[in-house]
Amino acid sequence: MTAAGRFAPSPSGELHLGNLRTALLAWLFARSSGRRFLVRVEDLDRARAGAEAVQLRDLAAVGLDWDDDVVRQTERTPVYEEALGRLADAGLTYECYCTRREIQEAPSAPHAPQGAYPGTCRGLAEAQRVRRRAERPAAIRLRAGVTEWAVTDVLHGRYVGVVDDFVLRRNDGVVAYNLAVVVDDAAQGVDQVVRGDDLLPSTPRQAYLAGLLGNRVPEYAHVPLVLNAAGRRLAKRDGAITLAALAAEGVSAEQVTAFLLKSVGLPGTLTEALAVFSPSALPREPWILDPGCPVTSAW
Repeated sequence: MTAAGRFAPSPSGELHLGNLRTALLAWLFARSSGRRFLVRVEDLDRARAGAEAVQLRDLAAVGLDWDDDVVRQTERTPVYEEALGRLADAGLTYECYCTRREIQEAPSAPHAPQGAYPGTCRGLAEAQRVRRRAERPAAIRLRAGVTEWAVTDVLHGRYVGVVDDFVLRRNDGVVAYNLAVVVDDAAQGVDQVVRGDDLLPSTPRQAYLAGLLGNRVPEYAHVPLVLNAAGRRLAKRDGAITLAALAAEGVSAEQVTAFLLKSVGLPGTLTEALAVFSPSALPREPWILDPGCPVTSAW
């Protein structure tokens, strides 16, 4: 299977300029390295009716093409369950009955970040599990053999992050993101993951899990986000930040592509950008979007 990169949005609404900028960069990373480029819809728990179609339309409008059919996570439950079964057979999972509040209030391990799972249910006896099962459904957690793991990122270099006993399947039966994304990347031949740098902290967990499943760990590149003037991620209150809103202001999709490419120091069409693209030349800092955008003020 030919190696691939991917863009994997959650269909929770329209893509904003930050999402589109990341998608353009993921495409450039993949195409410049001879990889296939894939689109995967991560719709396990945040799907809004009609959002997928709008997102795919907008990706095409800014000039992106992709190889193979679009994959949807909701269609892949048997594959996730098979991977979960392999981990269980290897003694690498256990049932957890903790509520979110119980986890927050439990004493944490030294140096562990806020919210890291303290291992409350890791050593429960069978009689205790039987009693707790009668009280609430169990989530399934990974029985991690490490407390931290290192990954190498194209833009950030070596990054060490916490690996706790993270959830693999929630107590409502839905497979957790960390398991689904690892299984999907391996199945699709994705060996290059380009995404926003807000996801860097979760990457050591995914790389560690990939190793446990016998999967190749992808090359990672976590790109800077687009932020508003207050230094926060873009939201509807920031004005015209979607293609539809910008079109209403008279801004074409081609202009949006040129604007986003310019923000990373690249010329204004994908063909031109691909000819000169170099990951080493990309900015490392977030891009602060002018609060005056409807982007008309920036053209």
